[in-house]
Amino acid sequence: PAAMAERVLVTGGAGYIGSHCVLQLAEAGYEPVVIDNLRNAARGPDGLPESLRRVQHIARTPIAFQELDITDGAALRELFAAHRFSAVMHFAGLKAVGESVQRPLEYYGVNLTGTIRLLEAMEAHGVRNIVFSSSATVYGDPQYLPLDEKHPVGGCTNPYGKSKYFIEEMIQDLCKAEKGWNAILLRYFNPIGAHESGMIGEDPQGIPNNLMPYVAQVAVGRQEFLSVFGNDYETADGTGVRDYIHVVDLAKGHIAALKKLKENCGCKIYNLGTGTGYSVLQMVRAMEKASGREIKYKMTGRREGDVAACYANPELAERELGWKAAFGLDKMCKSISPPQCTMASSQPFPYCLSPCAGEDLWRWQLQNPMGY
Repeated sequence: PAAMAERVLVTGGAGYIGSHCVLQLAEAGYEPVVIDNLRNAARGPDGLPESLRRVQHIARTPIAFQELDITDGAALRELFAAHRFSAVMHFAGLKAVGESVQRPLEYYGVNLTGTIRLLEAMEAHGVRNIVFSSSATVYGDPQYLPLDEKHPVGGCTNPYGKSKYFIEEMIQDLCKAEKGWNAILLRYFNPIGAHESGMIGEDPQGIPNNLMPYVAQVAVGRQEFLSVFGNDYETADGTGVRDYIHVVDLAKGHIAALKKLKENCGCKIYNLGTGTGYSVLQMVRAMEKASGREIKYKMTGRREGDVAACYANPELAERELGWKAAFGLDKMCKSISPPQCTMASSQPFPYCLSPCAGEDLWRWQLQNPMGY
């Protein structure tokens, strides 16, 4: 029964990864409660973020939302007093590598202070289960590949990565000091793609900081060309190599992590990746194939804070969480032309939720050329 569903707080749940996880939570029978300050999310006509309005439509269930900044300790305490949460999924924070190099104090201020305020509120109200959105950037410049969880961390090449590393350290220290805490730190590689409905996807505010939304916006004509940061790395074609994971695979990893918390697991760390690296130019060609359009690009200098190659060894997550990435590169970028859909006219959105609905990054971008 819905009244007995576990209530999970999702910080930053209106964003790209957060909204996909909220959908997975709702579909798995949890009751997500979302907070977000809407800094990187579009506000809908009724005050609800547009991403969550669409999640509600897909899941066919209301999603509780409160506009709240993660650094506001008093507001967090009020929130925890009003709800009985079984766990927290923590996504809220600033996330652009290049921007963090230029604005380090802002990144430390938001990411570290916000997490401290959240952990304080959790401790005060006896909520001691957390899934944290970490990053492969904590590994720094790889000493070996593929990266497993035993690889040294902390030699981060940018303030964004350092903020994730510091938060990991804080949570691990808390789990050691306070019995009863359970935490799973999920080190993401590079999330891309979109929900198969085409209704929710990545909608960066301003010029994208991540490769694939930039590529998709060039394909749809929203950006004139892609800037490729560096073509002199020691890789097959000179461009950076990354492990690109489908955002729905990533979201399902969070559900697996939430179940792991039930085992009173203490503090655990897992990579969420595919185990395969692709270069920037390989991704450009994949998107050209998916869209049938030329992706114009210009080579420019390396971006400070970037590394040559970074891809995962995801075996530990498969072994201990029972999770494995299911989608490959073709599915992440794929476009399927749907037949004439009879459902669309009766739905509040001009998208079909049946199997004819196409999928992934290009489907999202084609249906939402200007984002939300």
